[in-house]
Amino acid sequence: MNLLIMGLPGAGKGTQAARIVEKFGVVHISTGDMFRAAIANQTEMGLLAKTYIDKGELVPDEVTNGIVKERLAQEDVKQKGFLLDGYPRTAEQAHALDTTLSTLHIKLDGVINIIVDPAHLVERLSGRIINRKTGESYHKIFNPPTDYNETDYYQREDDKPETVKRRLDVNIAQSQPIIDHYRTKGLVYDIKGDQEIEFVFEDITEVLLKLK
Repeated sequence: MNLLIMGLPGAGKGTQAARIVEKFGVVHISTGDMFRAAIANQTEMGLLAKTYIDKGELVPDEVTNGIVKERLAQEDVKQKGFLLDGYPRTAEQAHALDTTLSTLHIKLDGVINIIVDPAHLVERLSGRIINRKTGESYHKIFNPPTDYNETDYYQREDDKPETVKRRLDVNIAQSQPIIDHYRTKGLVYDIKGDQEIEFVFEDITEVLLKLK
């Protein structure tokens, strides 16, 4: 079974990806892991990526696409299938992935798309507060400190609601064309992420058992 998983920051994608890998035995391929492995193994594309990373530059799409192709060609993927997480990030990368899969004679079975109302995600992601004295992190709603008062706690700029909203807006703009691309192929399975983790996974499992 060959899958993509998509979802906005805070939607629970990482949690569900780990459960899918455990239950269905597919290989979890995340962008970060892929880059680290390619560089450590000194593959052609890994060495090329390192030249950009060492200079503090963004790795170009063609190098990222090449690293993905190297990884998808490996034996464990052929035997177990894969769950691709964090790629593609753009419509151009989605088209490149189509070409890669076609070249490797791999069929994509489905795209798990975890949907959560962006307003809920802002609440979820912007609730983090930090104790000025201890540096401990809490969440205003899900894990509030017992002694909360505004003087003793602060919020990082990245965690403030307006910053979180901007980040989500960028993600929505980037991800929508990708989802539209796969939706035209009939590959997208929308999963309601605004429910308990167990129920989200039950819905995913129901889809994947039909795809097996």
